Amino acid sequence: MLFGVGAYVLWGLLPLYFFVLMPAGAVEIVANRVVWSLIFCALLITVTRAWSVLAAALKDRRVFGSLALAAFLIAINWLTYTYGVTTGQAVETSLGYFINPLVSVLLGVLVLKERLRPLQWTAVGVGFVAVGVLTYSYGKLPWIALTLAFSFGLYGFVKNRVGSRVDAITSLSVETMVLAPFAAVAMVVLAAGGNSTLTSQGAGHFWLLLASGVITAVPLLFFGASARRLPMTTIGLLQYFAPVLQFLVALLVFREAMTVERWIGFGVVWLALLLLTLDMLRTARRNSLARRAAARQSA
Repeated sequence: MLFGVGAYVLWGLLPLYFFVLMPAGAVEIVANRVVWSLIFCALLITVTRAWSVLAAALKDRRVFGSLALAAFLIAINWLTYTYGVTTGQAVETSLGYFINPLVSVLLGVLVLKERLRPLQWTAVGVGFVAVGVLTYSYGKLPWIALTLAFSFGLYGFVKNRVGSRVDAITSLSVETMVLAPFAAVAMVVLAAGGNSTLTSQGAGHFWLLLASGVITAVPLLFFGASARRLPMTTIGLLQYFAPVLQFLVALLVFREAMTVERWIGFGVVWLALLLLTLDMLRTARRNSLARRAAARQSA
């Protein structure tokens, strides 16, 4: 439980880290995040002597192909999220992660052809209403939130297809290996154009950018440790920690504005999530009772 809470709290406080990295832009932050994450993962793999596990993942075409696709999806997610935070739109980025559970349910229907329970359908319908309300309040489609929700939802779907064949560090290593050439080119182009802040903003800024590798990997390690030990229902509830913290940081620290229409839109989103959570808890309880009944019968 502590590992799970730690992972989502760190993800929830991530906007503060991007804020102190300014004036670095989204592209530079993500490029550094990829490169230093790869180096940090290499150190971890060396310490844990897991190079053979990484080699096996690289040789398996299905695993590598899935992780390469996941890499580009998470790159879209990171770029959009960092852009949103660094341009004063952190409230909308939190909205993306509030919507994400609804997108995951929708992907289950569209991609996996799953049948939804009535309460799930209601939650998805309320979610669509929320997007309509927020589109009206923003005066435009909340594209940052929708891009974050769909990119992370698809990322989770792709990673789920890989399953337990790779651990968190191996997965992150492969993903950053795929993205590293693009990230390195971006860093060189920014430096050549005089737009890099890596060495121009002092030693503190330099080391903060280098720390992005640790800041990226540690929550993933915490999440992996909790996911192996906790039931999915608990993980599903813990995931709300991150967007709630992001929302509070945007309001209380960044002082972003919230109009009445946006409060209404967020309220409708929270209603949809409440319905989804109630359905999840009810289903988990029903399954638990069924397992106990089956165990008594077999005994």
